[in-house]
Amino acid sequence: MAETLLSPGVLARENDQSQITQGPREFGAAIIGPSAKGPVEIPTLVTSFSEYTSIFGSTIESGSNIYSYLTSISANNYFQNGGNSLLVTRVTSGSFTSATSSILTGGDTGSAAFTLETISEGEIMNSTSTETSGSLASGSVDNIRWEIASANTSSGTFSLLIRRGNDVPNSKVVLESYNNISLDPYSSNYISKVIGDVDQNLRNEGTDYYIQESGSYANASRYVRVKSVDTKTPNYFDNLGKAKAEYTGSIPTIGSGSFSGASGSNIPSGRPANFYNNIDATDAQGLTGVDYDNAISLLSNLDEYQYNIISVPGLNHNNHATQITSLVNNSISRGDNISIIDLYGYGASVTNVVEKASGFDNSYAAAYWPWVQTVDPNTGELVSVPSSTMITGVYAYTDSSSEPWFAPAGITRGGLGQVLKAERKLTAGQRNTLYEANVNPIATFPSTGVVVFGQKTLQKRASALDRVNVRRLLIALKSYISQLSNTLVFEQNTIATRNNFLTQVNPYLEGIQQRQGLYAFKVVMDDTNNTPDVIDRNELLGQIFIQPTKTAEFIILDFNVTPTGASFPA
Repeated sequence: MAETLLSPGVLARENDQSQITQGPREFGAAIIGPSAKGPVEIPTLVTSFSEYTSIFGSTIESGSNIYSYLTSISANNYFQNGGNSLLVTRVTSGSFTSATSSILTGGDTGSAAFTLETISEGEIMNSTSTETSGSLASGSVDNIRWEIASANTSSGTFSLLIRRGNDVPNSKVVLESYNNISLDPYSSNYISKVIGDVDQNLRNEGTDYYIQESGSYANASRYVRVKSVDTKTPNYFDNLGKAKAEYTGSIPTIGSGSFSGASGSNIPSGRPANFYNNIDATDAQGLTGVDYDNAISLLSNLDEYQYNIISVPGLNHNNHATQITSLVNNSISRGDNISIIDLYGYGASVTNVVEKASGFDNSYAAAYWPWVQTVDPNTGELVSVPSSTMITGVYAYTDSSSEPWFAPAGITRGGLGQVLKAERKLTAGQRNTLYEANVNPIATFPSTGVVVFGQKTLQKRASALDRVNVRRLLIALKSYISQLSNTLVFEQNTIATRNNFLTQVNPYLEGIQQRQGLYAFKVVMDDTNNTPDVIDRNELLGQIFIQPTKTAEFIILDFNVTPTGASFPA
């Protein structure tokens, strides 16, 4: 229908403003680092710390000591402070492979019915050596075993249990159970359909990294996938509904088994790895900076992976400049997240930190200092960790208790409840020096404990975006409005389409304003910026003007002492 009148008449327009506006999808934090187990270089979303430990484990043995990776400590702190989702990417040193196990048929040939493969990689997944008691000598809380709990040749089905590697027959710990599964590929309960058989591997084409999948059925199990079905039973029943004799011997027998053949370890041979305050340029929890390169490159993919905060606890700019720079550049390029970075290792001086901060100038990164001491949630020991390990939890608490555009700092939202003490107590002068250099001090106050007492980004130029709360406001706004705009691509470039956009964006920004994120805003998408030339180029232009709310960081109170008898002004 024409949208203008060229001759006298009546133009009746209609704009459907009754649609229900969906809220923005919320994205959580991303952490890159080593873990005790789990898929290697495969970003995995977890929604609780218990889910994290089931997939990525808890502790690692190095030398004669037990350690927790900073990834685990950071994940625990993040969820303890109200985080909802965490994208974890495990990095390793060297080649890692999965463990496998072939489950035998009940026939005389002793051939494999099917083969399972662990999703987690590394030699920690090997659980071989069955003892007479039925326990596994190398079974642990981090690896697994399997059991065929029942088998029925009449129906061609059996039950499979995935058990924890360190359980015993009279006290089984069943992690997953699959009942009445079949080796018949035409059956709805075919084992590959039920458990899944997708294998994921990191690939690259030049500088572009991506995950390549092989297999036919999505993985439903957290622990295993079907590597192969070696003895299939297609159309298990004959026309009379009876089991075909040639297939009954293919059903596995009741029994249990373990996994073997996995390789890969982050622990150096001949010496323990460097953990906590011993991390240096050559050994960061058994890894070096280059081990992080693939994961950082992979997470630059904006279409595939969404997050609003990212950190690499264990790396710092002094020892791992290439990786920290790549991480920050990813955030700048994506424009939808902020990097939480460490500038120096343990034992640095204020001068060291200020000098490192001078090399940055962007609003997509924030640095905090000094290191802090916390209780390892897995071992109960007191350990020193870089500040980035705990700061994602501060952001999570700010989001859950307030909004992303509130400052993740100060006594109200910046308290580090799981921190016992900072590496050093900063004086007021040292806090000033750090803040002038755009490094956020972690302060210690007698009555309130350890507190994040700054919220600057690493942008040098004074503007609204030199503050974390404004940068995170822009991230939230761009995230939602970009999600909304995606629905307009290939739509008709008409007034109706523009109004559809405005009727969703304006209420959203009004809500942000009511929740103290904006002083004022204006959205323009009309004929003034969508001229005929613009429309002919197949473009739809919108302009969004915002006045971000500023925080009160410098509070000045004048106490005026007056003589007796003086009157106070109204």
